[in-house]
Amino acid sequence: MPEHPQRFTSLVVGEPSGQASAGGREDRSFASDVNLDQIIATIAGDREERDLITALFLGHLDDIDTVHYRHEVFRDLEDQVLCEQSRHFAERMHQVRAHLAQARKMQYQHQREGWFLDAAAIYCEAVASLVDDLGSAQLTSRALLAFREFLTAYVASSAFAALSADTRAQKDALGQIRYCVRIRGERVDVSRYEGQADYSAEVLKTFERFKQGVVKDYRIKYRTWPGMNHVGAQILQSLARLFGDEFSALDGYCSQHAEFFDETIRRFEREVQFYLAYLDYVGPLRAAGLSFCYPEVTAASKDVFATDTFDLALAKKLVSEGKPIVRNDFHLAGPERIFVVSGPNQGGKTTFARTFGQLHHLAGVGCPVPGRAARLFLYDRLLTHFEREEDVTRMRGKLEDDLVRIREVLRAATPNSIVIMNEIFTSTTLSDARFLGKKVMEKIIQLDLLCVYVTFVDELASLGESVVSMISTIAPEDPAERTYKVVRGPADGLAYALAIAKKHNVTYERLRRRVIP
Repeated sequence: MPEHPQRFTSLVVGEPSGQASAGGREDRSFASDVNLDQIIATIAGDREERDLITALFLGHLDDIDTVHYRHEVFRDLEDQVLCEQSRHFAERMHQVRAHLAQARKMQYQHQREGWFLDAAAIYCEAVASLVDDLGSAQLTSRALLAFREFLTAYVASSAFAALSADTRAQKDALGQIRYCVRIRGERVDVSRYEGQADYSAEVLKTFERFKQGVVKDYRIKYRTWPGMNHVGAQILQSLARLFGDEFSALDGYCSQHAEFFDETIRRFEREVQFYLAYLDYVGPLRAAGLSFCYPEVTAASKDVFATDTFDLALAKKLVSEGKPIVRNDFHLAGPERIFVVSGPNQGGKTTFARTFGQLHHLAGVGCPVPGRAARLFLYDRLLTHFEREEDVTRMRGKLEDDLVRIREVLRAATPNSIVIMNEIFTSTTLSDARFLGKKVMEKIIQLDLLCVYVTFVDELASLGESVVSMISTIAPEDPAERTYKVVRGPADGLAYALAIAKKHNVTYERLRRRVIP
């Protein structure tokens, strides 16, 4: 633990802050191409802070120190006790905000003040509880150590002490109020309680002798709502006149503590949702036996690797269905920069490409990533080119659209970018796809950037030392069965169509025998 923890400013960026560079990235098409949009939508869910969570997950950090800053917080929150305590605190703060929001909508003053008092009581209890929880936790992250120091000082401050004492005093004083309500036709009288008989107790006592075990409850349940009708408001107004000192004190309390919600605490409880939401998402995957790791993130080397990694969106779906997850490895070293992925259709090539993009993006926002171990590159832009449906409004064909889009990608790319291309130039002939693909690859090689290129043109896998050939594999005993494993290996040019045709007895020879005996 550092002797002098830094001043707490944020749970997601340190000081001086490494900022997310999402502001200059209006084009978020990469998110849908690699299924990050599905992942982020599920993580954010219907949480109150879903907009903040979404913005943080779509952003991208520009410095490695902030990646480490977030890793530290994630590691602290791996402690299940601390994680649950943080979640409980966030839930209590949600109640505080809900009370304050509801109070602002209420018509009657004293009811508004009652809800305000309840909000402050929840706030004081939650803050006092959290400072105890953090005090007993074994923290190592700069963010949580700084927040604990701040919170300890805050709870010891005269302002919080006054808020806590005044809140207890108001709750106690109002809790001592006893009154009677007499209803006679349309007349309602309100008076102080002066020892009158409690007739409800007398009724219960009279009928106690007839009680025989569990009986059906015939009491009518009225729908409750936070509003107050005019009768209730007049009763409350009468009480305010009868107990003038107590209600005057409540008026003064609300004025004195109108801004009790500390902005630093508000920021903490909002930002902690980023961590809790991601841990909630990966929890069931870890329970299913899948590994997550804290990657080594580098901006100085393009030697990257990951072991036992997988597509996070696909894994979420398969785990929910009780199906197994296929894991893959990859690595680039030395001059290697580009994966050219080929092999039979439906063999896991696109999933591999998406996994590569997901891993680098999640690493770039400071999250644990799927896999046992990983070293990943802190890129400046993630650029993708996946197949799109033709847009008749653009008045251009499929090939022209591919060429325009890939030109935009290559113009935007820098040596620090990552480019992922999936099955481009499928609408043209093999010779044209080979020619165009080679031109694109030459530009990518020139830029010296990291790339995954899924293609049916095997020749592109042998264009130089920077290119690594990877192939999706099949079951050796059955060429029609996909393993969904993608491994290093030379492109073999096989589509396995004949093997599949033989399996289903639809080869030319067999069909001919059926037609011509």
